[in-house]
Amino acid sequence: MHPRPLSGLRVLDLTRVLAGPYCTLLLADLGADVVKVERPETGDDARSFGPFLENGHSAYFASINRGKKSIALDLKDDADRATFLQLVTRADILVENYRAGTMLKLGLDSESLCKHNPRLIYASLSGFGQSGSDTDRAAYDIVVQALSGLMSITGAGPGQSVRVGTSISDILTGIFGAVAIVSAVHGRTTSGEGTVIDLAMLDCTVAALENAISRFTTSGVSPAPLGTRHPSITPFQSFPTADVPIVVAAGNDSLWTALCRCLDREDLATDPRFVSNADRTGHHEELDAELTQAFSQRPATEWLRRLATAGIPSAPIRSIEDVVADPHLASREMWHTMNDGHGGELLTAGSPFRMNDTAPPLSPTTPDLDEHHQEILSQWLMDDSR
Repeated sequence: MHPRPLSGLRVLDLTRVLAGPYCTLLLADLGADVVKVERPETGDDARSFGPFLENGHSAYFASINRGKKSIALDLKDDADRATFLQLVTRADILVENYRAGTMLKLGLDSESLCKHNPRLIYASLSGFGQSGSDTDRAAYDIVVQALSGLMSITGAGPGQSVRVGTSISDILTGIFGAVAIVSAVHGRTTSGEGTVIDLAMLDCTVAALENAISRFTTSGVSPAPLGTRHPSITPFQSFPTADVPIVVAAGNDSLWTALCRCLDREDLATDPRFVSNADRTGHHEELDAELTQAFSQRPATEWLRRLATAGIPSAPIRSIEDVVADPHLASREMWHTMNDGHGGELLTAGSPFRMNDTAPPLSPTTPDLDEHHQEILSQWLMDDSR
């Protein structure tokens, strides 16, 4: 497979900040021609978000807008609106993440634009979706993490709920959005018709709650934060050592037996409280005390060496600095250097996509506001082949 399988697809990107731009970043990385339609003068809000490079340009913006082109259009201005509608007729995909109802007020909703281009795939990414009782409600990632229940199961323990350390609701929505768009592109090859996609951050986050919903529906008890512990696999958590904590995942009975040997605590493997995973989970507090005492006898590096030799999944809790220095990630081409065109360089995460053992070629640049105005008009509107 070609490492840029979406080459030839044209995307109008009306998104800003994170969920929408992350969605179109994935499309751009895979070869789509992504045109970022921005407000004149100010552009995407993220252009003003830190951290900043020494030249004042936003590293936040650069990290999620590589490889895109920018055109500034005022969609309330008659001339700019006419230009935009011309672009719509040549687009394969349109992505927007305005609050529900905003595009309708502009007369640029899915029904209107699909009349201009019946093959258009129109994707709306919003906080609460285009239907339902809360469609006009504003959403930020932390709000959705709270409303979805995700925050209620994240933290050190009951009453200590915290936000996940990345804007995971935005990111999930971007990923779900890209999957839906690519699926719609495939569907269009047989139907010849476009698709209207309605994705809500709240829905996407609820869909990613894993087994929290089933735990509630089977027990009648709302799950609470468990720190690093897994609710149904034990031991599967972090443990303090003589210096710094490590994580250990003994995900089945064979690994549990191996862990007991590694700890020189074979007696625990035959202890009736800990024989099966169900037993260990039911007596996790007693087991935690036993394992904490055992792990505290040696430093982390020694335990990690012993655990690796025994084939037991384990890891240090690394800092971002440690991650950036990881040679395995470097060998996987997971680091990508951006150049903002003004002398500023920024190391960012690369693409996780690998196709036929090949990573997609990533653009090293991000667009200045309205940088590609004339180029876009020339390439899209003067091309009579579409």
